[in-house]
Amino acid sequence: MARSDMVRSDEAYVNEHELLLVAMPLPGHLLVVALGLVSPRDKGLLAAKTNANAVYDSLALYVSMSSNGGLTYSQVKQIRHRQLLSYNADLLVIDPSLVFENPRIKNAYIALQAWKLAILSDPYNMTSNWVGSDVCNYTSVFCWRSLDDPLERTIAGIDLNRGDIAGYLPDELGLLYDIAVFHINSNRFCGTVPRSFLNLKLLFELDLSNNRFAGKFPQVVLQLPKLKYLDIRYNEFEGKLPKELFDKDLDAIFINDNRFAFDLPENIGNSPVSVIVLANNKFRGCFPASLLNMSRTLNEIILMNNGFQSCLPINIGMMKNLTVLDVSFNRIMGTLPESIAAMVSLTELNVGHNMLSGKIPARVCSLPNLINFTYDYNFFTDEPPTCLNLLDFDDRRNCLRGRPMQRSTLQCKIFLNQPVYCNSFKCAPPPVFSPPPRLPPPPIQSPPPPSPPPRSSPPPPPVSVYSPPPPPPPIILPSPPPNSPPQSSYHA
Repeated sequence: MARSDMVRSDEAYVNEHELLLVAMPLPGHLLVVALGLVSPRDKGLLAAKTNANAVYDSLALYVSMSSNGGLTYSQVKQIRHRQLLSYNADLLVIDPSLVFENPRIKNAYIALQAWKLAILSDPYNMTSNWVGSDVCNYTSVFCWRSLDDPLERTIAGIDLNRGDIAGYLPDELGLLYDIAVFHINSNRFCGTVPRSFLNLKLLFELDLSNNRFAGKFPQVVLQLPKLKYLDIRYNEFEGKLPKELFDKDLDAIFINDNRFAFDLPENIGNSPVSVIVLANNKFRGCFPASLLNMSRTLNEIILMNNGFQSCLPINIGMMKNLTVLDVSFNRIMGTLPESIAAMVSLTELNVGHNMLSGKIPARVCSLPNLINFTYDYNFFTDEPPTCLNLLDFDDRRNCLRGRPMQRSTLQCKIFLNQPVYCNSFKCAPPPVFSPPPRLPPPPIQSPPPPSPPPRSSPPPPPVSVYSPPPPPPPIILPSPPPNSPPQSSYHA
């Protein structure tokens, strides 16, 4: 069979077929494992098979290509964006001899066995003991009492972090109705997030970071009512961010290192999160002034390495609870606002690799908790001596006289002779905060007329033996392993 007949990359052929493909680089070769080129006509034949191993045996093709004639990495990357071939529910046959302690555990067994079949590589054998009906003894699976029936155990969490596992997420995972924690960071899962995740109504933490998921933002997460922690960083998601994301009651959003683009939704300031990391995407437009609406909750904001082009809001210092502010590697212009000196909680401030100019406000470098101040690769013309006393600072490639490693005089002159008009960016105005209206003082009441004391004080009311008991303590789920979720730091 000719090489072109085995793996064709033309768009027409790819559009007409579903391809399950894994590519692994080898010295001098690119090993392409095609686990199915399935046309719509043949898809019905596949569904009729009842043995998953037979599907693998009939579809597996191993093609070793030389580095001169094989698929390029860009081609493999394009193919990987296709949704992977899903298993039909009929392929999983449950051994009738298995005994399950309750229906929840049986559903979990179906979900995990389907997932195990969808795993193509498990180098650390993290799923090797996923055998039998006692799913609570499976590695990386955590059980707890169900919320609606404490007498029944159910799966409360899964943590397959750092397993280097290759595969995809099957629809059957939607049977894990009671799961609260789903962590699979640092693996090689690809494809898209299944629509069946809509059933995970108790999901509290979702960590899909550092994998190979692709496609648009996974809309299914917007319909998870209990979700508080969302981490999808280091994947290949692309397109716009839905505005509904910032209306959800989340505590942390990590979407850095994807391919998201376009302007940020104007309602980003509606989010109650304490940490939001948008770094290393392709966002553009103005610095989102509505972030100032988050001044009560926001602790860390990381916007580095995008395409933001505007001035910083003059009242940015209203975000007094911020500990980390990073807007480096953008096109931020104008001066550094004096109001930053009001950010008394700030420990890390990074405005490096922008187009800022003018003087650095002296009070900024005197912030009580500031440790790291990075302002290299700008056009600042003056810095107070207090900045040089910080534990960690970087002032290279500016226009600072007497400091080493600065820009040339000509370069500074050309830039500084071009005035910056912040209004020209046509950014949305920052929110206006007005103090609450003063209430009128309460009327002065005259003292009541004196009355004779009672002859005898009434006895205190008896304590009823039928008083309601105190409320039961809350049900506490087991905490995830110490290596997850990842720390909310932009160094992660």
